[in-house]
Amino acid sequence: MAYLFEKINTLREAGVGYAELPKVIADNINPNFELRPYQEDAFRFFLTYFENDKLRHDPSQVLFHMATGSGKTLIMAGLILYLYKCGYRNFLFFVNLDNIVQKTKDNFLNATSAKFLFAEDIVIDGEHVRINEVSNFQGVNPDSINICFTTTQGLHSDMWNQKENAPTLDDFSDIKTVLIADEAHHLNVDTRRGKKLSKEQEAKSMSWEYTVRHIFEANKSNLLLEFTATCDLRNPFIENEYRNKIIFDYPLRKFREEKYSKQVKAIRADISYDDRMLHALLFSQYRMKIFADNRRFVKPVVLFKAKTVEESKNFVSAFHNMVSGLTGKKIEQIFTTSPLEEVARMAKYFAARGISYDDLAQELRDEFSPERCISANDEKEATDSQLILNSLENPDNPYRAVFAVKKLDEGWDVLNLFDIVRLYETRDAKNGKPGASTIAEAQLIGRGARYYPFVIEVDDEKYKRKYDNDIENPLRVCEELYYHCQYDSRYITELNAALIASGIMDENQKEVRYVIKEEFLQGHFYKNGIVFSNSKNIVDRKNVNEILPSVRDKEYTFTAQTGKSAMDTMMTDVVTDTTINTYKHRRTIGEIAAQNYSLVHRAVRRNDVFKFNVLRGYFPNLASLRDFIVSKAYLGDITIVVESRKDALTMNDLYEACLYVMTKIANEISAIKETWEGSTKFTEKPFREVFKNKTRYITKTTDSGEGVSQNDSAVPNELRLNLGAVDWFIFEDDYGTSEEKSFIAYFASRVDELKKTYDKVYLVRNERQLKLYSFNDGLRFEPDYLLFLQKRSATGYEQYQIFIEPKGDNLLETDKWKEDFLLQIESQGIPTKTFADDNEYRIWGFPFYNNDNRKPEFSKAFDVL
Repeated sequence: MAYLFEKINTLREAGVGYAELPKVIADNINPNFELRPYQEDAFRFFLTYFENDKLRHDPSQVLFHMATGSGKTLIMAGLILYLYKCGYRNFLFFVNLDNIVQKTKDNFLNATSAKFLFAEDIVIDGEHVRINEVSNFQGVNPDSINICFTTTQGLHSDMWNQKENAPTLDDFSDIKTVLIADEAHHLNVDTRRGKKLSKEQEAKSMSWEYTVRHIFEANKSNLLLEFTATCDLRNPFIENEYRNKIIFDYPLRKFREEKYSKQVKAIRADISYDDRMLHALLFSQYRMKIFADNRRFVKPVVLFKAKTVEESKNFVSAFHNMVSGLTGKKIEQIFTTSPLEEVARMAKYFAARGISYDDLAQELRDEFSPERCISANDEKEATDSQLILNSLENPDNPYRAVFAVKKLDEGWDVLNLFDIVRLYETRDAKNGKPGASTIAEAQLIGRGARYYPFVIEVDDEKYKRKYDNDIENPLRVCEELYYHCQYDSRYITELNAALIASGIMDENQKEVRYVIKEEFLQGHFYKNGIVFSNSKNIVDRKNVNEILPSVRDKEYTFTAQTGKSAMDTMMTDVVTDTTINTYKHRRTIGEIAAQNYSLVHRAVRRNDVFKFNVLRGYFPNLASLRDFIVSKAYLGDITIVVESRKDALTMNDLYEACLYVMTKIANEISAIKETWEGSTKFTEKPFREVFKNKTRYITKTTDSGEGVSQNDSAVPNELRLNLGAVDWFIFEDDYGTSEEKSFIAYFASRVDELKKTYDKVYLVRNERQLKLYSFNDGLRFEPDYLLFLQKRSATGYEQYQIFIEPKGDNLLETDKWKEDFLLQIESQGIPTKTFADDNEYRIWGFPFYNNDNRKPEFSKAFDVL
């Protein structure tokens, strides 16, 4: 049987019944928190379930299974807003640890907190809505969001030992309530054991799980929203119980693959604990300076993890003695004796900036003084310091070092943790499998691997890693978490296994190096050649006369009910599909409007963003709503493909298709903040400053595709090449996709033709070293290859710079805007030199290279050369 989230994903892929993100969430979440695509999907999966009578059960219980750091608390806040609009007023939040309760209170109630999740002014259906903390639900304000915060243990005690001002069972039977369970895996005490108890036995056992279920079932309109990163689906009893309850699944592995986490590196060394701690301090200070070099004032934090509270207290004392007595000579010893490349790079950085060993020792004595260190060794310390520990990113929070044992393993939200130091040597593996302590360490590393969001260039993605393909970039260290531990290969093997199992480390990660050939480095072109690229500029909206081409030029597919079905014979491979003839109808919105304007107008008016006064804010030159609908610059030329079992569409079919597409376009328009364009002026940069040796990590290698050498034995004979032996490719090798390998082989077959006309022929792999920006909307694009051709002229030489992009079948349509841009470069791109010379420069782009479907078009463009 499929999981609940798989059923909803089927609806999404079919384009049927998949809910849109409601404005009540988008408008009332703190605007400082930009919703990520997977978070929007989490909301939409829930709405699809909640608004579908065939999927929903009453009372409803669902589980959001989402990675640590993926923003589960933000999802809670958004669901509170949506459910308020649906008529819910009472919300019970509970979790197993009091420190998480305090943190969540701050996130939900403290408008001055940097992590406050709601908008300053919550407006729902035109009414201003307050958030109230309550101790029970008797006599609460029916117009407010009323939240009761408690621990699971406290809730359990309140239910069976009634106390003054505590919630009672009557609270949950008389009024519908939303129960929000954080770290919900702790609830499954009965389910985990697989024991089916009678109601009488459950009442006698009085487990936490029984208490929550008792409250939940008290009213058929109650909702139970569970959140955890660690639902134990390997347990068959839990897997069976939650198969139809997991509403959204976003594991840590996917979180990392989509670049929302730091990369994790283990630094193991056979050195004293003092030296291990000092290594971490040096890296922490190094990161702070790298951030500052780029005008980002970030305070990196170090966590020192001990095995017991007593040992941690001893390490606090030893740490302060080490720091207070730190000398430049000791730092010099670290830099000169460490064999680590990372340490050598750091030492070189300090030396280049004239920071002496003594200066650095003084900085560390100041930055890691006792006043800037904090302990969370026991319950009281962790509870008293909870808000401080959850605001370590704040500029006014002074702490640089944290000492802890276990109290921060769950519920700790920290983004600026970059170093974890393990202050013990023990292992607890059995039969080659990681033990409980190692698994807990892996979970702590996963918590520390939350990405610290920052932007350097205007088009950087704030919440994602940016330098996976630029390993030499100094800022890469700001996207890494270092785990400092003992030099014990067996422990590292066990830790790696735990990290891979948790998803925070990839099992198949591979490092490849693009190395420029020595003879090319010594040549004239590398030393004196130039390369042209453009920049992006903000467009004054006064000059906006069209909808974004990336929206307008897309085909939108709508699937009407086709009647397709299938019967599977279980435990066999027999599948019987019904044969249904379907038709694909392709119409533009302008064509539909010409046939029935009122139909399109009605679909448009269903979205508030299409009100004329709202549209004028986005498109100030718009003349009328009719112009917006029929003009080719706006909706008129947008194509809808309707798949239907009917050979002729009804007006209702067209209306449903228009409504579906209008909703998607409305979301695109409402997301517009600033409009950009790529400049037509291409300015020069020295070739040697753009293209350098490059190291990158590749995680998804195939037998003959990305990450595999062009000369590997697994590569088909017709594509295999020893690029180190040719003079036209500047790198020693290439590790491209199968389509890119096909292009390289094609180029090799034609390079001799080029050499008859040109004195110099160089093909350059572009590993995100050179960026372009599309003329229409400023979208960033890094073409895979650049071809440079030079021939002598009467006064100097002519240089041709050609951008080339091989593209797999699955991306030919999706990335069509890139090809359109490439084909515009010849006529619109203007190569501009700062200082004039006697040479002539031309730039242009080729159509996509695709071996199976686009070779004739590409060859035709190539023939022009």
